Amino acid sequence: MKIKELFSARDMTEGRPWKRIAEFAIPMLIGNIAQQLYNTADSVIVGIYVGDNALSAVGSAMPILNLLLAIFVGIATGAGIVISQSFGAKDREGLSVNIGNCISLAGIATVLIMIIGPLVTRPLLSLLSTPPSIYEWCATYLNIYFIGIAGFFFYNMLSGILRGLGDSFSALVFLLISAALNVVLDLLFVAKLGMEGVSGVALATVIAQAISAVLCYLKLMSMRNIFDLNLKTLKLVGANTKRIIKLGVPSGITQGIFAMSGMVVMSLTNHMGEMVVACNVIIMRVDGFAMLPNMTFGQAMSVFAGQNVGAKRFDRVSEGTRQGLFMGLGFSAVITVILLFFGKYLFEIFTDTRELIDLAVNMMQILAAGYLCVAVTQILGGVMRGAGDTVTPMWISIISTVLLRVPAAYIIAHFSKTPEFPHGAPYALFLSLLISWSLGMLISITAFRFGKWKNKMRNQI
Repeated sequence: MKIKELFSARDMTEGRPWKRIAEFAIPMLIGNIAQQLYNTADSVIVGIYVGDNALSAVGSAMPILNLLLAIFVGIATGAGIVISQSFGAKDREGLSVNIGNCISLAGIATVLIMIIGPLVTRPLLSLLSTPPSIYEWCATYLNIYFIGIAGFFFYNMLSGILRGLGDSFSALVFLLISAALNVVLDLLFVAKLGMEGVSGVALATVIAQAISAVLCYLKLMSMRNIFDLNLKTLKLVGANTKRIIKLGVPSGITQGIFAMSGMVVMSLTNHMGEMVVACNVIIMRVDGFAMLPNMTFGQAMSVFAGQNVGAKRFDRVSEGTRQGLFMGLGFSAVITVILLFFGKYLFEIFTDTRELIDLAVNMMQILAAGYLCVAVTQILGGVMRGAGDTVTPMWISIISTVLLRVPAAYIIAHFSKTPEFPHGAPYALFLSLLISWSLGMLISITAFRFGKWKNKMRNQI
């Protein structure tokens, strides 16, 4: 029975808030680590078997992927909010229609990106001044990813539905399976079959994501005792679809803003040379893991707040926020210490180029303390989104990434030009990020304390 409970929908409107949050967040954190292994395995394997240029190619493709997939990822976030509120309210009919509409939206998004993605890949790479030495590899990686995008879309949507139902454990197990498969296929395609580096890792990722999506679908179908799924619920209903999109688009815009600012800064990075590009790639890979506790507790707080808003347990939302902040900051503090004292060994996983490792260590020392700031921003933003206010976190992201981070990067780069770095010193990229994280935290605290999200919370259901 204990094992069965792990794979079941979880009601977060009863029991101690910190315990419910932890029960939900820890499996999701492990699952997010597994998901991060997708891109990390790609980078490690191409770095070892192909070289630093292939490593740069995979990393340089990420901002374009994030930009084109941002709106859908946001809609998946909106779906999770709607599902959690319907489940908390014990509204079977509304839950059924919302789940069916989410699945239909995933299908529509798949078709659109399969068409649009390959058409815009090369123009965007040219716009970003991608170095000629990695241009073709970037294009190949992106085209394979877009053509096989169905697995990504359906996994994100279906796992979002499962999390909205309080089941983060099933998504964890499926991700562990697909992450392990991804590594095996990477090695098979690149090391054994001799496929061109980036082609092999892209194909491996697409296959692994598709399998995780299938597993999520099968699990969801086993939970039909709490919802109905048929042609009627799959048909898009204007009011439900509008609400999913209304809640999701601001989150999608937030993701898109991150991606666009990353692309703008990537253009600056590309001008600094291949060494700096490779340094940025391996730092962002380690950063991806360092961010996971922050992102996970933000997602957990969104589901926790959503279910309790649906059940009109507003007192639990406030209590859970305080306890969630305590846990999230604790995890981030541990991550910061690990990065400061063991970052060198993490970077050695990706490359044996000593100059590149030393540069990455110096840059990560600038970033490390910023993860505490991000923890606060993500957790408070998660509560606001779960309460139905997805617009305020969007504006915070616009201010911190567009109005602060991008100008700061170019200004610091301009004033740090040297003969060695004629386009600016590499620390401009990371110091500007630290500045935006710090100010973003201050804005989030102010918005959470004085914002109108509490009124939205009481008007949701």
